[in-house]
Amino acid sequence: MASQVDRLLAEHTAGCIPEEPSSVSSAAPSLTYSESADEQEQDLEEPRQAEPRRRRASTRLIAQSPEDIQRITGETTTQLVSRCCGGGCCFSKGGAKKENVEYEAVQFPDNDAYRSLNLKIDEIPSTLNNVCDLPEQTAFLQPLRRPSSIPSPTGSALSVGSEEHTTSHGGDLAKKINNLTLEDIDTTIEPPSFVQPHPPHHVFAARIHNTRELTGAGAEKRTFHFDLDVTNYPEGEDVDFRVGGAIGVSAPNEASMVEDLLDQLMVPRFLRDKPVLLRTTKGRWPTVWGEDQARELVTTRRALLTWCSDIQSYPPTKQLLRILAEYATEKNEKKILLFLCAAEGQGVFCDFRTGPHVTVAQLLHAFPSSKPPLDLLLSVLQPLMPRFYSLSNDPHESFEVRDGKQHRLIEIAVTVHETADWRTGTRTGVGSGFFQRQALKVIEAQQKGERIDVYVPMFKGLMANPLAKQFVSDGPMLLIGAGVGIAPFRGFVQRRLKTANCANKVWVLQGIRDSLVDELYSGEWGVHEDEVKRVVQSRRGEGRYVQEEVKHQADLVWYIINSVDGRVFVCGSSRGMGEGVENALVEVAMEKGNLEREEAKEYWRLKKEAGQYIAETW
Repeated sequence: MASQVDRLLAEHTAGCIPEEPSSVSSAAPSLTYSESADEQEQDLEEPRQAEPRRRRASTRLIAQSPEDIQRITGETTTQLVSRCCGGGCCFSKGGAKKENVEYEAVQFPDNDAYRSLNLKIDEIPSTLNNVCDLPEQTAFLQPLRRPSSIPSPTGSALSVGSEEHTTSHGGDLAKKINNLTLEDIDTTIEPPSFVQPHPPHHVFAARIHNTRELTGAGAEKRTFHFDLDVTNYPEGEDVDFRVGGAIGVSAPNEASMVEDLLDQLMVPRFLRDKPVLLRTTKGRWPTVWGEDQARELVTTRRALLTWCSDIQSYPPTKQLLRILAEYATEKNEKKILLFLCAAEGQGVFCDFRTGPHVTVAQLLHAFPSSKPPLDLLLSVLQPLMPRFYSLSNDPHESFEVRDGKQHRLIEIAVTVHETADWRTGTRTGVGSGFFQRQALKVIEAQQKGERIDVYVPMFKGLMANPLAKQFVSDGPMLLIGAGVGIAPFRGFVQRRLKTANCANKVWVLQGIRDSLVDELYSGEWGVHEDEVKRVVQSRRGEGRYVQEEVKHQADLVWYIINSVDGRVFVCGSSRGMGEGVENALVEVAMEKGNLEREEAKEYWRLKKEAGQYIAETW
């Protein structure tokens, strides 16, 4: 691969041997340092007239015809529509009524939840075609009948195997239940035992040692820092925490949302926490990455909705709407739901599905006459998946002595994501909202002078991710991040600055909105922070995005990427920042390597293949 890069550069360069840059044409001070800075200022050329900075758009027109779609995606429009939603709504011509089709007016549900759905429905055809079938039920909740001599289990995650229902099944089942009640799991702080992430990991309830808010009042998004105590993390997984690694977190659904959903389904309160037999016929659910097979488990209805099914993160599916239609008792509600499941309502459904995500409870509030069985609903809901968070420290060096014992700590930063909510105005994401609630509990207790135990259910998730695998102890390194994407680089710098003569081998470009309110970890990067870190603000001062600074630091970028063991890391959101930085790097290669755009893209692809260019975006 190295020979390919060399050949590519040799064809387009003359005398471009990379050397540490002496000056960088940037309005901001250069990230490289020189004792002759005053002389350099005198040698600078006259500044060119600054071009007006274009606003960064979030979308751009890339296709105007079926031929363009096939050229870009490699698929025909028919294939693309089939992969998207299957109905051809992209080709529907507005809401024009068809001739010779009888329509009828439908009274819409008169409630705020329905109005919040913003369904663009006028009249509905009297006859609906291609209504999707009622989905197969794969989950069944059955009463758990046990001999009176067997006590009720205290846990909510008791596996009973998958034996055939024979005459002796009841006795065998009772014995298994009796044995498994010894499993001591507090499902208020961690999921049932069957919610196991990919082997060999198991969920561990890590106590929050400390937490604080990193952003100031007025920040657009709140970001919290967490110190998690992993002193007693179980051994035997044959993997340790690593610089740049990420932990998995099994975040639960918010308790109030679960309670609201149970209320809407009219599940009696005395049944919500009562042990019940869950029988599935196929699939991985309610596990995370278990085998695709039938299961029998003893659990509770609340535990399933809290830890196993995502009730707010995914757009509605036709299978879910079809179930609601089947059990709607009001004629107008049934008609609307069936319309969304039919060919005639495909365009409306597509607009609805691609709009703001709605919660399952919101749908039940919007169509209040529909009360489907909980187990049928569980058959079509998406599984609640773990969330992953990068370590923001060097996990090998973070310890604290308390109560006469040394505690091992790992650190993470979490930005709270919010979206519109029909009832409260805004709601938070599953993972970030959980972290915010936990943080506020700890902070409130600290303000009262109290100490409480608050936990985060986590596991060693991605300790072999690209950031962790490509981190090296030597060689020049450029770290480019925006927002919370800068967090893992703090651990990189902490590790590198412990090594002699490494202060001049690591540089950080940190993109933020406003340094007064959302500069994460300011003053926490080590003794050389002012020398290694450049903060780029988009809402204050000259107003620049981090991708623009990458182009201004072209000499530095080119020096690092062409050095032995040189690394360029990028971490942050793929939309806007990630795409912008990638394009800026391509332009740097075009300028410094005298390459055409496609050749510059190939250059960075080869560098990525060699492990010198690492992008971790989401």
